Amino acid sequence: MSLQSAALSRVKPSATMAADQKARELKAQGRDVLTLAAGEPDFDTPDNIKEAAIKAIRDGKTKYTTVDGIPELKEAIVGKFQRENGLTYKPSQVNVSPGGKPVIFNAMMATLNPGDEVVIPTPYWVSYPDMVLLAGGEPRFVPTSAATGFKVQPADLEAAITPRTRWVLLNSPSNPSGAAYTKDELRAVADVLLRHPHVWILTDDMYEHLVFDDFKFWTIAQVEPALYERTLTMNGVSKAYAMTGWRIGYAAGPEPLIKLMAKVMSQSTSNPSSVSQWAAVEALNGPQDFIKPNACKFQERRDLVVSMLNQANGLRCPTPEGAFYVYPSCEGLLGKTAPSGRTIGSDEDFANELLEAEGVAVVFGAAFGLSPHFRISYATSNECLEDACGRIQRFCANVR
Repeated sequence: MSLQSAALSRVKPSATMAADQKARELKAQGRDVLTLAAGEPDFDTPDNIKEAAIKAIRDGKTKYTTVDGIPELKEAIVGKFQRENGLTYKPSQVNVSPGGKPVIFNAMMATLNPGDEVVIPTPYWVSYPDMVLLAGGEPRFVPTSAATGFKVQPADLEAAITPRTRWVLLNSPSNPSGAAYTKDELRAVADVLLRHPHVWILTDDMYEHLVFDDFKFWTIAQVEPALYERTLTMNGVSKAYAMTGWRIGYAAGPEPLIKLMAKVMSQSTSNPSSVSQWAAVEALNGPQDFIKPNACKFQERRDLVVSMLNQANGLRCPTPEGAFYVYPSCEGLLGKTAPSGRTIGSDEDFANELLEAEGVAVVFGAAFGLSPHFRISYATSNECLEDACGRIQRFCANVR
């Protein structure tokens, strides 16, 4: 008898974490490896947030808390949604989880029955479909392309929705493509969803503050208030506040759904870290003046990476609107021979050959559901990015 459950057998390990781990192992062996696989800001958590955590420890705020978040943090989240998104919630409509991933997982576990479908545009964050599968649902993918800016088209979304559709997952700005929906583009998506009142919407806004070129961020319940009662609007402190390791994600939505998510947490994780919650209160309520300069640094890095990759033989790299990823096509290299003498037959082959030949770790596009592409995270220094992109150019020049 297999030790692994039937539910877990449907799931693949995270490809982004696997790529990062492989790079760490090669570094430990003494290889010169540059890692562009992890989606983690290289900026440090601001000092005022650290100090709030230290104060919480000194004040003895280290006990169990309410399962889905302390009242002070829920109030801060209510204030954030009102201030930044024009969305009005009560604290009872807010969930705080130990990271953004558990927010999604808890929502899926709370609502999916076997055979329920979740519509997911591709490319998608690697964890979306596997969380759906673990919860007993069925992912239903809607392809996008570079030609449409990696954004789902209304007609394609319409065609993917069936009577079994329970959720549509939206992510803007996107991991892995960096694509962000304009107000008009969200309006067109909302018009489709209004025609299907049985469908709920989960919008992952984790990269909200990392948008470039004067792009204005919108979230779907803000664009179409009629969807408010069936939208879970998710966010977190990990990206904008450089708090990945603190593990605080949050969401707001209809109270019955929030109660169900808390029920899942009561029998799984229990509360997020008490100290991290107090740090997140300070993050949301404290100074926000560092966010824009950080976004400007990311924009500078984006421009550097896009420029250098578009100078590489066989690569095409669109310019994304946000996040800190690019999603170039390596189609021009397929069927050709790598420096190792092996044929590059897929984007996974490309990523493996690049790592072996030049010591640059990227994540292959099939992991995100759309080939032949690969994802680069530019959440690292300009010097590292110049070195890595130079190595990619050299690798591509040596492909025959």
